[in-house]
Amino acid sequence: MTTEQHSETVPLQTLGDYIRWGASRFREAGLVFGHGMASALDESAYLVLHALHLPVDTPELYFRCRLTDPEKQQVLALLERRIRERRPAAYLTREGWFAGLPFFVDERVLVPRSPLAEWVEKRFEPLVVADAVTSVLDLCTGSGCIGIACAYAFPQAQVDLADISPAALEVAAINIERHHLGGHVQALASDLFAGLAGRRYDLIVSNPPYVDAQDLAQMGAEFHHEPALGLAAGEDGLALVHRILREAHQHLTDQGVLVVEVGNSRFALQDAYPEVAFQWLDFERGGDGVFALEAAALQHYREQGVIA
Repeated sequence: MTTEQHSETVPLQTLGDYIRWGASRFREAGLVFGHGMASALDESAYLVLHALHLPVDTPELYFRCRLTDPEKQQVLALLERRIRERRPAAYLTREGWFAGLPFFVDERVLVPRSPLAEWVEKRFEPLVVADAVTSVLDLCTGSGCIGIACAYAFPQAQVDLADISPAALEVAAINIERHHLGGHVQALASDLFAGLAGRRYDLIVSNPPYVDAQDLAQMGAEFHHEPALGLAAGEDGLALVHRILREAHQHLTDQGVLVVEVGNSRFALQDAYPEVAFQWLDFERGGDGVFALEAAALQHYREQGVIA
């Protein structure tokens, strides 16, 4: 549909007009916004600004500016792709954001959206003594966004990004280069800890696949553009988390801390390990289902047979 056809009923002229129009069409089409955008309006604004090569923090003053005809066509083409293809916006722009940092993303990896960004930004304090952290592992790294953000938070630390997917590691490598962090960030092929023999870390952060079978079946079309390997985790969502709990103590330093996001599988996890005192993290900007356990606690639970 051309701009002229739209203007027969709705005179779209300004940047703000197109943001408003896009949000209305997104809601009308029943799009799902679960990939870092809170609403149809937020996603429309993001896509309009991207189409116009403007930064995401463009002042609202510019929203009153009128678009040229070529600009109108560029904006409409991107908004209409979002409706027609039902792809997450990040896959259309090849860009996702995490902890205020931009990352290259495509269909090889999940779109960054973890609430862990809030804890990365505050350097995981008071869970760890931030200045004493010299080694970090981002387990099930995907795009590398969590580990790379940790490299900014802990500039003194060596950061490993581990994933079983060769395709995901290709994307992580792109992002290491994009952020010029090759000196102290590396991507490693590993099925959880299997390829990390002998390595120990002060902080292990993991956002593993944790979607249970029921939730996976109910997800909107947008989620099915993402790699199933990064989402599906068995009937109860804990297929990988069980292994992480069993093996993590072998890869933590004495004062090390394990932080894992399990999302909606939190309740299944608590039912599976009723004797484990998980420390569930609080979030000021929204989010839940993230726990922390210290190395000593993991070792204790292993010795008691609580985690076997």
